[in-house]
Amino acid sequence: KGEVDELALSALMADPWFLEPLPKSVDRDAFSPAPVHLMPVEDGAATLAAFTAWAMAGAIANAGGADIIVVSGGGAHNPTIVAMLAEATESEVKLATDLGWDGDFVEAQAFAYLAARSVAELPLSLPETTGVPEPMRGGVLVRPD
Repeated sequence: KGEVDELALSALMADPWFLEPLPKSVDRDAFSPAPVHLMPVEDGAATLAAFTAWAMAGAIANAGGADIIVVSGGGAHNPTIVAMLAEATESEVKLATDLGWDGDFVEAQAFAYLAARSVAELPLSLPETTGVPEPMRGGVLVRPD
């Protein structure tokens, strides 16, 4: 229902993290909500939806682009973000469900995969995927005595 505030969107997209070279990773708390803090809720939501789509589009472009983008998880339930992503990338955007996947469980399946790798004492993060200095395991498995 809201309108994208282009000035706030530009402020969000000006974050120095976007200039960092690949590979890189980011946490959801890395960006300040200040540019949308005082907006009406609808305009803040529209601006953050645009930020999400343009941030993903930039990451896809930096990684070499894509002919087809598959969206899963909560974002797949947001037709505004999906449409904005298609517009920002000029790529075909499909939902995971279009491919027969249960898009609501892709993240859970990914964490199960990471847990299995952790139990097998295999790395979870690699230099070529997240920029860590060496292959790194994640967490510590504690077994009962």
